[in-house]
Amino acid sequence: MYNIYDYSLPKLEELVVSLGEKKFRAEQLFKWVYKRGVKDFDLMSDISKSFRETLKTSFCLIKPTIYQKQVSSDGTVKLLLELEDGDKVETVLMRYNYGNVACVSSEVGCNMGCAFCASGLLKKKRELKVSEILGQVLVLNDLLTSEGKGERITHVVVMGTGEPFDNYDNVMDFIRILNHPHGLEIGARHITVSTCGIVPKIYDYAREGLQINLAISLHAPNDEIRHKIMPISRVYPLNDLMEAVKYYEKTAGRRVTFEYILLKGINDSKKDAEDLAKLIKGTLAYVNLIPYNEVNEMKYRRSESSSVKEFMDTLMKKGVNATIRKEFGSDIDAACGQLRAKDEGQL
Repeated sequence: MYNIYDYSLPKLEELVVSLGEKKFRAEQLFKWVYKRGVKDFDLMSDISKSFRETLKTSFCLIKPTIYQKQVSSDGTVKLLLELEDGDKVETVLMRYNYGNVACVSSEVGCNMGCAFCASGLLKKKRELKVSEILGQVLVLNDLLTSEGKGERITHVVVMGTGEPFDNYDNVMDFIRILNHPHGLEIGARHITVSTCGIVPKIYDYAREGLQINLAISLHAPNDEIRHKIMPISRVYPLNDLMEAVKYYEKTAGRRVTFEYILLKGINDSKKDAEDLAKLIKGTLAYVNLIPYNEVNEMKYRRSESSSVKEFMDTLMKKGVNATIRKEFGSDIDAACGQLRAKDEGQL
């Protein structure tokens, strides 16, 4: 069975043509599924009866199911979703004054091994299929619909479990469905992909011709610190990463966000802030400072509020735009760096 949620429109067109149908049938199907939300093939009235029969015998619309739901005191919702094969992933709904943000996972587990991140406690088992990434947004949309307020997901960040650029092709097809006017029609600038720094894929991403946002999980001002907390830096050191960032800015015409988790006594000194400002000088980037969300299994601790303030002030004095990320869902382990498939049989 072909799961329609696995196919961007160009790939769905190829599939439909391979089955002996006209190319335009794919666009009809796409509109029925995403714009009208119809799941019953018999109700797709402008599709020929013969193709509807093909759809019923060869196609399906399968998305993850809710295994567990947690609601934070701040209204954040974390879902543990079960996939067809029994694997589980987490996704988070965050409510801002400008819209509803979905934080989605891209893999079952993660192999990047960042020393401070709970998501890496479960090593990568496999990549998520397009339907499994997209399904997280669809399930959250269903949840919002059930609240009866006429709301839906308006923004998406690919910042959950997994390294998105380690599952590049599926993540890009997911984005194309999100962004397509016949798909979920979420604006390109409302979509952000975060990478810990897989340099070759940053170059690929720059050439996609999309206006999707890029965030870099930096978390260190130099290779000495980054080597200790982010193994990826031994493959792609900061000089290579910064060259890729500059290429992205020039080619895509977009600025990068540097994500920087502040770890007490590790990367949060005034000198670290000065080194960070020097590192990113000459880019259009700004820095999103993230207070560390402590995890029992990790030795790292949250920076003092005074250190966070001094760090930000130092950056600002050096001409670097910086913000401190608002925290969501820390009481249900839904905040940055806390996501993992926390269930019996899994961490």
